[in-house]
Amino acid sequence: MSDLLIQNCQVLQIANDGSCVEILQNQDISIRGNKIEAVQPTGIADSSHFKNSIKANGMLAMPGLINTHAHVPMVLFRGLVEDLGLEQWLNNIWLRETKLTQEDIYWGMLLGLIEMIEAGVTSVADHYFFMDKAAQAVEITGTRALLGWAMFGNQGNEEIEKTAAFVREWQGTANGRIRTIMAPHAPYTCDDDFLRTTARTAQKLGVGIHIHVSETNSQTNTSLKSRGITPIQVLQQTGVLEVPTILAHACGVLPSDIEILSKYTTGIAHAPKTYLKLGMDTAPVTDFRNAGIPVGLATDGAASNNTLDIWESLRLMTLLQKSRHSNPQVLPATEANKIATQESARVFGMGEQLGKISPRYLADLILIDTNAVHHQPNHNIPANLIYSMQPNDVKTVIVDGKIIMQNRSILTIDKIEVISHVRSCVERLSKTNSGEMSEKL
Repeated sequence: MSDLLIQNCQVLQIANDGSCVEILQNQDISIRGNKIEAVQPTGIADSSHFKNSIKANGMLAMPGLINTHAHVPMVLFRGLVEDLGLEQWLNNIWLRETKLTQEDIYWGMLLGLIEMIEAGVTSVADHYFFMDKAAQAVEITGTRALLGWAMFGNQGNEEIEKTAAFVREWQGTANGRIRTIMAPHAPYTCDDDFLRTTARTAQKLGVGIHIHVSETNSQTNTSLKSRGITPIQVLQQTGVLEVPTILAHACGVLPSDIEILSKYTTGIAHAPKTYLKLGMDTAPVTDFRNAGIPVGLATDGAASNNTLDIWESLRLMTLLQKSRHSNPQVLPATEANKIATQESARVFGMGEQLGKISPRYLADLILIDTNAVHHQPNHNIPANLIYSMQPNDVKTVIVDGKIIMQNRSILTIDKIEVISHVRSCVERLSKTNSGEMSEKL
């Protein structure tokens, strides 16, 4: 007896080369354990042979969204630091982060995971502190995560050893839903020796690296002026690129950097709302993809984005690239949907297991109600997913074959309790000594 049957849904299917998107009508999806067993026309499968069933009534089934770069517990700082450029914003946030406790991280992670579940995000690559507490939150909510404990060079090799212990303890836990990664902050906050040691450690542990790099043209120019090489070249020379690497942002890369990256197993985590909000440069998404480098959607933290809404990232990415090239044909709906699904899965390091609704893939999928007014008329569902979609159109979320949200009700965690605990954290975290802030800035 199989575990779950989703009856009478539409299914989003994207060609491997991104050349076309097909909407299969009147389909049933059968799930055995944590994997998709079959996608077939409605009525072939006998519902009595399944432990549980969902009557989709024509809703659209698509792969769960993947957030390839976030600082999820930063939801605790949402709205506190506004209208500042990147450097001032970072200084302000870093000062506030010194007050974070393990409990803050736990409740902030839960709040952010709830926000993402409600928007159809089933997986996140998170880069933050006290990640053992973040892992506990992921375990409870039932989502999937790639967790990296953020490290800075001034913390010394002891921090690398502590992160290695975290990697060993949590890798593959929660039935494989939790994976781990090394997470040095950036080349400008980690010296070369620290990066080399991190790279060697990642190789020994058999994991990748998740790092901020070339966030702006200014960072690249500063590195060229002071060292004669770009931040991407720093990663190459220190061995970081020798392991699978998630590169957060990469808005300031040069064409020569893209050529370097194309030779390694790398992926770009793209968070366009943060770039717009902080007045940053826009990443060359089409150049990355033309070089064979996958691009994944990301939100960054809610302190610079204000939401963890991947649909918004998808929309802004597509519009910004059209504007960047002054060409409305850039990133058509077929390619943008591929980025949201298959390419994000590749950046996440699970391109052979996530990003498709297909037999033997993990059963991470969402059901979307396309009957809302803003979807009508339904001439072009793939385009609607980019330009019309709202997070609350997501009605049901399934991760690892288990229903974690149904009919907008989260089944694994008490949302009211989480909000209550978060409110008790916020008063302390929102207060910052004005003298300290002036000195820091």
